[in-house]
Amino acid sequence: MNRWVACYYRRLRKLPSFMSEDPRILLIAPDTSYRIGPYLRAAHKLGIEVVLAAHGPYVPVNPCTSQGINIDMADIKAAQHKIVAALAQAPVRAVIATDDSTVELATRVATVFGLAHNPVTAVQYSRRKDLARACLHRAKLPAPSYRKLDLGSALMPQLSLVDYPCVIKPLALSGSRGVIRANDVGELLTACARLQTLLRNESSNAERQHVLVERFIPGREFAVEGLLHRGRLQVLAVFDKPDPLQGPFFEETYYITPSRLPAAAQLLLADETRRACAAYGLREGPVHAELRLDESKAWIIEVAARTIGGQCARLLEFGSGHKLEELVLAQAVGQPLSVEPGKDASGVLMIPIPRAGVLRRVEGVLAASRVEFVTDIEISMREGQQVVPLPEGSSYLGFMFAHAPTPEQAEAALRKAHSLLKIVIAPLIPLERVGEP
Repeated sequence: MNRWVACYYRRLRKLPSFMSEDPRILLIAPDTSYRIGPYLRAAHKLGIEVVLAAHGPYVPVNPCTSQGINIDMADIKAAQHKIVAALAQAPVRAVIATDDSTVELATRVATVFGLAHNPVTAVQYSRRKDLARACLHRAKLPAPSYRKLDLGSALMPQLSLVDYPCVIKPLALSGSRGVIRANDVGELLTACARLQTLLRNESSNAERQHVLVERFIPGREFAVEGLLHRGRLQVLAVFDKPDPLQGPFFEETYYITPSRLPAAAQLLLADETRRACAAYGLREGPVHAELRLDESKAWIIEVAARTIGGQCARLLEFGSGHKLEELVLAQAVGQPLSVEPGKDASGVLMIPIPRAGVLRRVEGVLAASRVEFVTDIEISMREGQQVVPLPEGSSYLGFMFAHAPTPEQAEAALRKAHSLLKIVIAPLIPLERVGEP
């Protein structure tokens, strides 16, 4: 059967009763985003037609997607004009951004079409760490003290007022990329040099030349996932991050939900997330927040106007089997789904890259998949691919998932399964051109 026809009949069979017509939405994504597939599958299940706008030589459109728009993410104005022109005769009901790099463009397009959206300043706060810190301090919310450094100027005079230990980070990169702890001025100078190399290809001059230095906040780290509608935050999940995350790098590994924190502590995390959203001016759509608990205080590390990254959203499944992307899409088209917390616990391990080099193979996957409560192991990188760990790297080796009666069992299953993996990485040997001095 023709692939397009087969897709059409599958849609007819799976169309939910509450979707009386096929709504149409615009999804804006980097072409390498992990989030494209889950959003397209969610739209397919809900009977929502998708127009995908993506950057790259090819737009990864699947048979159930009616249209693809190739855009240049580096030129927001040109991308906006191209999208608006393409949709002029067939408007959409909502605009969804998959990743930090697309939230501002999504907001600008939604504004043109008069759709529900966040203010441009709000999504800029959610993406730029320096703007966010300034906003939170104006609102007198608990956020680390900070300074912005100019890597193009003499550093020593700028470091005279820095308190140690501190954390240095890029203004706009996500996933803990480029985030480094420094315990003294020597370590901070070394970290500045690493970031200068890492950021040299950034398109924005401000993001290429400046970095943020902030006070290191001790304590455990947690994440809050939620949905905003007209400024009201609905908390969907609180995640434990059981690894200590004390530096020198801050590679996220385990996420476990539901949280094992006392109810009062979870309420504190949710309340501070709400206050941060209000300070930014965020009003609509998904929110992913990172916070640290230091004794009885919840410090806001970041609030992003998007869903949780990578494949981690697979942890979340709500009443009637709804996934996170389905909740986001259904709310966006004005037909929200009911949300009921799951009865069991879930966990994910973002499999870290142990060292730089060339991936030869990952051994022990079958044994790890047989560990009780482990539900899936996905190795994202392929043999022969160059791998780069944090802080310079931007990807994980893969993802491992567990579903268990308790959070403790989910975490234990992931740790046991991870111990069974053997990741074989060969050194990266640079090639020299023959005949050149």
